[in-house]
Amino acid sequence: MEQPPKDSKSTPPDANHDVVSVKLEGPIPSIDTALGQILEVKSSPKLERKVLLKIDLVLMPLMCFAYFLQFLDKMVLSQTTLFGLREDLHLVGQEYAWCSAIFYFGYLAWSWPNSYLLVRLPIGKYLGVTVTLWGGILMCHAACKNFAGLATARFFLGVAEAAVVPGFSLLTGMFYKREEQPTRHAGWYFGNTVAALIGSLITYGIGHITGASIPEWKLMFLILGAVTAGFGLLLIPILPDSPTKAIFLNKQERAIAVQRTLQNKTGVLDNGTFNWGQAVEALKDPQAWLLALYTFCVNLWNGGLTTFVAIIIKGFGFGTFQSLVYQVPFGASEILYLVFTVLFASHVRSRRIFAGSSRIFMMIFSSTASLLGVLLVWKLDPSNKAGRLMGIYISVGYAINIPLCMSLVTSNVAGFSKRSVVSAMVFIAYCLGNIVGPQFYNASQAPSYSTGIESAVSGLSLGTIFLICLWVYYIRENDRRDRLYGPPSEVTETDEMRDELSNKTDREIPSFRR
Repeated sequence: MEQPPKDSKSTPPDANHDVVSVKLEGPIPSIDTALGQILEVKSSPKLERKVLLKIDLVLMPLMCFAYFLQFLDKMVLSQTTLFGLREDLHLVGQEYAWCSAIFYFGYLAWSWPNSYLLVRLPIGKYLGVTVTLWGGILMCHAACKNFAGLATARFFLGVAEAAVVPGFSLLTGMFYKREEQPTRHAGWYFGNTVAALIGSLITYGIGHITGASIPEWKLMFLILGAVTAGFGLLLIPILPDSPTKAIFLNKQERAIAVQRTLQNKTGVLDNGTFNWGQAVEALKDPQAWLLALYTFCVNLWNGGLTTFVAIIIKGFGFGTFQSLVYQVPFGASEILYLVFTVLFASHVRSRRIFAGSSRIFMMIFSSTASLLGVLLVWKLDPSNKAGRLMGIYISVGYAINIPLCMSLVTSNVAGFSKRSVVSAMVFIAYCLGNIVGPQFYNASQAPSYSTGIESAVSGLSLGTIFLICLWVYYIRENDRRDRLYGPPSEVTETDEMRDELSNKTDREIPSFRR
């Protein structure tokens, strides 16, 4: 192998240094060829900031708005119960709970095919098409006449939405450095908090439309579905498949976009090949199972909250439109959790104490806070409306763990195929939790749903235990690798780049630390 020129590594960039022209479009011919090309790139802090800004200005708004629509479209089922959905479709017993759960059967059914297709297909185009399809399917909800029709529509809506979060996590890992990923995951997750903040106001407004020839709940599905489908069509040409194919960057900027993320050692070049060996390794990795178990447990509460929150709040003694308005603080509560988490996770860097860049610590904190909120709903006297409502607001803290969990997968799992499979495992657990959770909310116990609240307490408690186990595992694994291979600081820049371009897994890279 020809060694790259010595000055490719030793020449320090200055603020005005230009970038050498390189060719990074299309398939990478070999690791050594790609390594030589990357080492030729002479970037500078100024140029890197420019590239990062361009990436942020394109990716963050697109992913944030898509996630806004996804949460809004999930939440609308709960809102429509206040406008006659259950009565018009003659839903009885546990049929409404199953309409929520069946959505996650679709999510679950498509998780494994999705993990394969995200690698095999151009990820940006694939995500754009799925968003368009989910918008169309949401509009079809307005045509439902009974439980069977609604259940079918919910299943295919789950199929269409299954690609969004794992796809966005893969894109975040491709375009951003490890230390940038928590804030960027939080950036596109911010769409969720905005939807929680204003979603109830949107449905409140639609519910006050007068003169329509169809019920308000049908209008909600039609309007939100049309907006989503239109946005999906916009994503198809704009959302990039990888840094080397980003149409909003020129050739030099694409080279810098690849170079700046090589230190992640998690893979930035999508070569369209699924590695089955990496898939097997993913199934043997303790961190994958601990993340999946945590995700299942915490989503026992998520499945109940997103499905029954409107009914629970109305059961506190509030009217229909009061119940909508009192859901607005959900978003404000999530924003407070999100801001605190991002600030903490981005500035506390002690490897020994805060393994995983402090993210696990914040996940433990928010899960514990959610547990406290659910306990308030469960144990306070029913006449204490304000206290129980405050408990509901506090209990949403777990929600910010979704982007944190995916950022752990993005930054702590190397190998494109392995990371795709671990993402699928986490989302299978997410689906199972959301399928099982609503089944604890028996119609005979409405609107207090005591069994459902008890299941939430159990799930949040167990989830916190699994997080603590993961935290300990990361610390012990880092110590073990330090003893075997020495500190990662001893690795050369060339070796780091070679590891990155070779698409190795985290277990195959001696310098990899979590």
